[in-house]
Amino acid sequence: MYIVAAVLIVSLVSLIGIVTIFFRKKSIEQSLLALVGFATGAMLGAAFLELIPESIEACDVGNAFVFVLAGLISFLVLEKLLFWRHCHEGKCDVHAFTYLNLVGDGLHNFFDGMIIAASFMASVPAGVATTIAVIAHEIPQELGDFAVLIYGGFSKRKALAYNFLSAITAVAGALIVYFAGISADVLKSVLLPFAAGGFIYIASADLIPELHKEKNLKKSAVQIVLLVAGVLTVWAAHVLLEH
Repeated sequence: MYIVAAVLIVSLVSLIGIVTIFFRKKSIEQSLLALVGFATGAMLGAAFLELIPESIEACDVGNAFVFVLAGLISFLVLEKLLFWRHCHEGKCDVHAFTYLNLVGDGLHNFFDGMIIAASFMASVPAGVATTIAVIAHEIPQELGDFAVLIYGGFSKRKALAYNFLSAITAVAGALIVYFAGISADVLKSVLLPFAAGGFIYIASADLIPELHKEKNLKKSAVQIVLLVAGVLTVWAAHVLLEH
């Protein structure tokens, strides 16, 4: 139930594009920069405070970090192969990229579902922390993806529909991991550190460069505060659920 609820919530985040109907483009772009800060902190918090420590409980430190590195490299290769990038401001060559973006986003969400299922099967705190990190990352990403589809020629209704279809692949990924009957030790020693590597890659390669685009000192300070808030949110979820 935890797994199904989590992946459904993550999938529904894809409908965040609805808010663009009520806000001006400029205000959305300003909000994205703030959300990127929170997403960065949540992903790093989940990787270093939840996923890696959980994996070390099931295997030695050396093996855990081998899979962390494998996850980081795998996400780099996937991004290269699919021309997969996060377009938070809608400034992309979207005409040729529109459908490829949907394919890449679908694969990404499929793997997110696998990560969420693996995390909950390891422990509820790890699952909640992972879900928070995924949602925090998905909000700015899905707004960016929605903008890509609109700029590529989709109507708002069609963009929302296609974005949601690419998001529900998370359910398939979660069910495959759950019904495959993978042991908890395998989940902890392989999939969790692999997921941590993926989160570290996304945060460092995709999100932090977005933070550097902000040159205003006050807005940069807000981003840093929200980054720390993202880390603390994951930490608080861990502490509250453990006790």
